[in-house]
Amino acid sequence: MSTLDQRNNPNAEGASGEWEIEKLDVDAYLARVGYDGDLRADVDTLFALHRAHAARIPFENLDVVLGRGISLDIKKIQDKLVRHERGGYCFEHNLLFAALLERIGFRVRRLAARVQPARTHMLLVVEADGREWLADVGFGATLLEPIPFEDGAVSRQGGWTYGLAKHGDGSWRLRSPDADGWTDLYTFTEEPQRFIDYVVYNHYTATHPDSPFVSQPRAVRVKPDVRYTLGGSTFISKFPEGSLEKRDLPKDEAIEALRDTFGIVLAPEDEARLREIFAMEKADIPDKTRRS
Repeated sequence: MSTLDQRNNPNAEGASGEWEIEKLDVDAYLARVGYDGDLRADVDTLFALHRAHAARIPFENLDVVLGRGISLDIKKIQDKLVRHERGGYCFEHNLLFAALLERIGFRVRRLAARVQPARTHMLLVVEADGREWLADVGFGATLLEPIPFEDGAVSRQGGWTYGLAKHGDGSWRLRSPDADGWTDLYTFTEEPQRFIDYVVYNHYTATHPDSPFVSQPRAVRVKPDVRYTLGGSTFISKFPEGSLEKRDLPKDEAIEALRDTFGIVLAPEDEARLREIFAMEKADIPDKTRRS
């Protein structure tokens, strides 16, 4: 597959303004997610790229607990998630994915969602083939593929099911079914977001003592038939019908899980520090792990 030709991209002129999409190394990103298909701004390409990203780049917060914080600079995001084969959380994932989509020629709206109690999540609405689609590669219980951005839409993704509902006040709900019906994963409006908005949300998420991401290591990987979660040293396998398996891991096994189950490549000094963190805590996370 040849390098993306910017001259054929209707969104390339004037590049990216505040989003700096021209800094994205498209070929490196595509190699990272293992995608070698067409690069047309159509729904088939959107679905294929979304699935590839969700399959190859995990959700994780390790830089927060390692004391580095999270940068939203697109070059630093791709250095971490692409070149160093790490994962990230919502702002990193969806800023990177939005940059790719716009480089190809998709029209993208960047929105923000409330994962109770705070507005701390980034999601995308993407136009393809005359319809809009909710795309989100950065949620902890991540979507495997886009959902039609329509009231009442239901999407079956492997064994998982997601739905969208619009309320009378204009807000939207991304939902998933459980034994009692539908449960809201997050709520959002169509208010456009600026880059500085995500900087504010990211600061809270990465630093506030009430944020679930500052207290313990977390990683998530979703497959069509299972969702793996590591919270502290507790490893959870959750299945689409609602059953789960949960066990506490010794520190060395927790490090192995990050590498073998979640596909996170860590520098030796980071592994050593995480072993210390795992040794100091025993995680007790809810069965329903939700997050941006």
